[in-house]
Amino acid sequence: MSTAAPEPAEPKPAATVLLLRDEPGAGELQVFLQRRVAGMAFAGGMTVFPGGGVSTDDVPDPARWRGPDPDRFGARLGQPTPLAAALVTAAVRETFEECGVLLAARPGTEPGPLPVTTAWRDALVGRQATLPGLLDEHDLELRADLLVPWARWITPPRNPKRYDTAFLVARVPDGQVADDSTTEAVEAGWWSPADALAGYEAGDMQLMPPTLRTLQELSRHDTASGVLDAAARRDIEPITPEVRREGRVVTITLPGDPDWRYEEAR
Repeated sequence: MSTAAPEPAEPKPAATVLLLRDEPGAGELQVFLQRRVAGMAFAGGMTVFPGGGVSTDDVPDPARWRGPDPDRFGARLGQPTPLAAALVTAAVRETFEECGVLLAARPGTEPGPLPVTTAWRDALVGRQATLPGLLDEHDLELRADLLVPWARWITPPRNPKRYDTAFLVARVPDGQVADDSTTEAVEAGWWSPADALAGYEAGDMQLMPPTLRTLQELSRHDTASGVLDAAARRDIEPITPEVRREGRVVTITLPGDPDWRYEEAR
């Protein structure tokens, strides 16, 4: 008697941020990367961009939203407006939780050096506060205008944990410092895309296919402004990698790009 294959898991909405800067002094494009704790259930030991799943609390207050309306993000990402608003909110929250950069500012001002926000961050991480609640309490606006959609990746159906992830680009605000004060990563810092790719090729850095592909794309640009300009012009189609196993070797390819391959032994 044949057994029907199990239904694929429903992808959970998530957001990740390509946090950029031009290296002080040299001006070289850099992106912030974190190496996740090896024992984590998802992407353990991998080097990733800051990000995570959408929370039920990621519902923005329209009065605290500055920038393109959520429906414009939804149109770019192919998502309904309420989910697009939640994805942008999650992107801002996760970036603040994981590296201390807050893409928010008081009305009429630009983001800059933050007051002592350790307590805000701890409250978010401990789920004792929500980002919309903190913005309201401290008279801040979520700066959606600082985020530009870059890509949308969906985990292949065969994976037990699946995510439908919006990739967004943002430049780190002047005067703010991205740090490694998160329990989810063992190290974090700024890398030029070329150096990160060299580390991957040398076996010193583990990258998942979306991270690898994105770093390859970023390496075509010299400055953060160049990436942001390119992001505004990109046509975004959902990318679901195709997986094939031959013995212990798993090969991952991308639809529409037969020359791109990612292989790993399992």
